[in-house]
Amino acid sequence: MRLATRMQRLGTETAFEVLVRARALEAQGRDVIHLEIGEPDFDTPGNVCDAGITAIRDGWTHYGPASGQPDLRQTIAEYINRSRGTSYSAANVVVTPGGKPIMFFLILALLEEGDDAIFPDPGFPIYRSMIDFAGARAVPLPIREELDFRLDVDELASLITPQTRFLIINSPANPTGGVLTHADLEAIAGLAVEHDLFVLADEIYSEIIYEGEHHSIATFPGMVERTAILDGFSKTYAMTGWRLGYGVMPEALAEQVSRLMVNSVSCTASLVQRAGIEALTGPQDTVRDMVSAFRTRRDLMVESLNKIPGISCREPAGAFYVFPNITGIGMPSKEFADRLLDEFGVAALSGTSFGEQGEGYLRLSYANSEQNLARALDRIDAAARQTVAV
Repeated sequence: MRLATRMQRLGTETAFEVLVRARALEAQGRDVIHLEIGEPDFDTPGNVCDAGITAIRDGWTHYGPASGQPDLRQTIAEYINRSRGTSYSAANVVVTPGGKPIMFFLILALLEEGDDAIFPDPGFPIYRSMIDFAGARAVPLPIREELDFRLDVDELASLITPQTRFLIINSPANPTGGVLTHADLEAIAGLAVEHDLFVLADEIYSEIIYEGEHHSIATFPGMVERTAILDGFSKTYAMTGWRLGYGVMPEALAEQVSRLMVNSVSCTASLVQRAGIEALTGPQDTVRDMVSAFRTRRDLMVESLNKIPGISCREPAGAFYVFPNITGIGMPSKEFADRLLDEFGVAALSGTSFGEQGEGYLRLSYANSEQNLARALDRIDAAARQTVAV
């Protein structure tokens, strides 16, 4: 079989590869603690599940509009306006099966071959994969620990060329947990307006923030017409398997993204969209409880990791990951991550899974019980001590 050459430019998401390896070890009887996969370990709230079940029984099992059901789109617009201080309408919203299609569709719709697109490094690996696949030039923007894993606005400015058309920002961020400040976003917005950049603001972790409040770049002058907000239900409502995400963007662009929906998956599952309405309009106590639990786990992870020889860890301000510095161990990130899995039964991700700037780091998800996290930390401590001793 001869594949199209573009397939050689398509990347992957290492978390799923490590999950497969971990499952294979478990099938052999090994005890593995999972810190690799980026999904909440909580169940979908009961009221949301009930809404999905009711939707099936009420016949929401047929095709729906490509851009999403009108009442869900309106509910999303109202939620975004309430949480960000914007004034979007349903016409600005496109509902998709998960958040990734928004990344894919926007990159396909806006980037030509030869265009430059700036993305965070370390950052979610699908950013680069989709830019490469579209034939544009992927320009990594280093995200540095010394800035608490926030981008350097001056460094961003230095990367902008006449060919730059597209910028991706992610706050709170995967894999670092970094959060951009109001001042950061104001400066980024100024650059976007000055250089006529379109911004994809990945805000999928917007509700999982521990101090302060979430800010969106779409609220700054000149940005509503050049911003797409990516958000969804997977993280906030523990609905990863439901596959329900959305983008909020200028109406003319939403129409084009809807065309891409027609040409790809037709529509998002109707019954799932009914559950989405309940998630946004129903009680929010389960979300608050989940974030509170994540905060406790974050504190456990940071305190314990900083006691391990060769490892230091900054406190993430959002999401549910820590990104510890392991340079003191004296082993490349991937090699140490492989050792953790193969010899110590801890599934973790090398920082290089998220870009070249991730060398010297691990990504550890604390979407697991406190008991399992404590066990994993003991194993990481043992692995680090053995490695440093060698």
